Amino acid sequence: MRLKRTHYCGLLTKKNINEKVVLAGWVQGKRDHGGLIFLDLRDRYGIVQVVFDFQKNASFFNQAEKLRPEYVLAVKGEVKHRSPDTVNPNLATGEVEIYAEDLEVFNSSLTPPFYIEDGIDTDENLRLKYRFLDLRRFEMQRSLEIRHKVMMSAREYLDDHGFWEIETPMLTLSTPEGARDFLVPSRTSPGSFFALPQSPQLFKQLLMVSGMDRYFQITRCFRDEDLRADRQPEFTQVDIEMSFCTSRDIMKEMEGLVSHIFKQVLHKELNTPLEVITYKEAMERFGSDKPDTRFAMEIVDISEIAGQSEFKVFKGVLEKGGVVKGLNARRCGHFSRKELDDLTLQVQLWGTGGLAWIILTEDGFKTPIAKFFTPSQLAEIKAKLQGEPGDLLLFVADQWETALKVLGQLRISLAGRLELIPGDKDHFLWVVDFPLLSYDREEKRHVANHHPFTAPLEEEISMLDQEPLTVRSQAYDLVYNGVEVAGGSIRIHKRDLQEKIFNLLGINAGEAEEKFGFFLKAFEYGVPPHGGIAFGLDRLIMLMAGKKSIRDVIPFPKTAGGTCLLTGAPAPVSPEQLKELHISTIFKGQ
Repeated sequence: MRLKRTHYCGLLTKKNINEKVVLAGWVQGKRDHGGLIFLDLRDRYGIVQVVFDFQKNASFFNQAEKLRPEYVLAVKGEVKHRSPDTVNPNLATGEVEIYAEDLEVFNSSLTPPFYIEDGIDTDENLRLKYRFLDLRRFEMQRSLEIRHKVMMSAREYLDDHGFWEIETPMLTLSTPEGARDFLVPSRTSPGSFFALPQSPQLFKQLLMVSGMDRYFQITRCFRDEDLRADRQPEFTQVDIEMSFCTSRDIMKEMEGLVSHIFKQVLHKELNTPLEVITYKEAMERFGSDKPDTRFAMEIVDISEIAGQSEFKVFKGVLEKGGVVKGLNARRCGHFSRKELDDLTLQVQLWGTGGLAWIILTEDGFKTPIAKFFTPSQLAEIKAKLQGEPGDLLLFVADQWETALKVLGQLRISLAGRLELIPGDKDHFLWVVDFPLLSYDREEKRHVANHHPFTAPLEEEISMLDQEPLTVRSQAYDLVYNGVEVAGGSIRIHKRDLQEKIFNLLGINAGEAEEKFGFFLKAFEYGVPPHGGIAFGLDRLIMLMAGKKSIRDVIPFPKTAGGTCLLTGAPAPVSPEQLKELHISTIFKGQ
């Protein structure tokens, strides 16, 4: 390398006028104006214009003629003012240009399969296949810069507040914590396997037993889950645990962390303390345990009025212990019958039987169900949903959870369609008092709504024997603009309660000893009260960067199908490797 960089392309300003500089980067574009060639040179910090003048140096001018997009090179030259008519206000360096005096081409480049610029309309699979090119685009680099700054800011805050960053194992024991484990065969212990951690849950609790008091880790986690559009088999979380604390202690500390991150990275001030609502309230008002509260349109219960009507659909659901819930889609009374039928088909796909509707007009009520209600009942429904002429009232009758979840999804769908969600708001809130357990009808057993180590509310522990599904947990989720970005809980710190929870989850004493024996053993040596939380770093950064997919804030993500288009992983391995590991593969159909 003959020319050694002295300055970055995107950081040159008028202060550098008349300086001799050496820049290095990639060719963004080139314009040939006869005896002058204008070349845009790009590095991580931005773009600057370089001028090659045939009259001043014919040799370098001739070399510049051969340059193509994405050639990588270094240029030496003097920083000059651009003439007033050529100033580019769209560039940070738009007032200056470099008159080239020397040139060194490090490498040529094939024509890229897509433009290296922001806002490209290119198939995502092509971008992932050529991720090393995709990451050259400024919008991708800005996302990774935000990612870097969030992690640095989190470390700074947590260190200042007494947390130690402690690493936990990547190769560990397979334990039934929820999702399937990724397994790693052991060469030295034939027939045995390590598991990649779904989270550092057990180890961070053991660190509390060890007296570490305050721990954190920015760590990779692995879950072999069924594939979804915006899930990754490996992801990053900011993992945190504290001893001798209440849930409010943890929530307050995390509010400080998030406020610090937003101030440092986005230069925004958050108003704390954050709003706190219960799981039941979140469901009743918004139809979601991660509600987007940046807009109104809340769900309303009309079960009592519906029960007095003659509408058999409503009455039948209510007789089976269900509910009737409504939603006011304001100023949507113009929806056509086809649009209303489409909404009905949509809610049926979401799991309910149908959708009733009332259009409010200046003359009264336009609805096929009017004949089943008295005028006073219709007026009461209108009042309850605060309806006005031009509004569309929508109703779902089903069991409590189904009715609310369907209307919650409809609420978000309509808000997007009607452009009700402000893009310039950042709204955080806590959701608390989740049910500890739910019942899986397919597996015919109780399952933990958070994980098996979450403590129930102390005043409801006595209800575990007779009414386990009514018991609430000491869990808390942090929701940011309708997305859960962190979740945690106070943990169980007594062995008898932990064994009781295992038993309720169908984990018998033998299995508990086999899978969690090392963990339960620690309960015999003085476990402090403790709790913690984990931030989904990818989700948080996605929202902070204004992206719609976590793949846009992960350097080398997998596809929605869990594959890496860049490397071709996962891929078969050689028979020799399998033999060394004492395993063989069996394919379906063999």
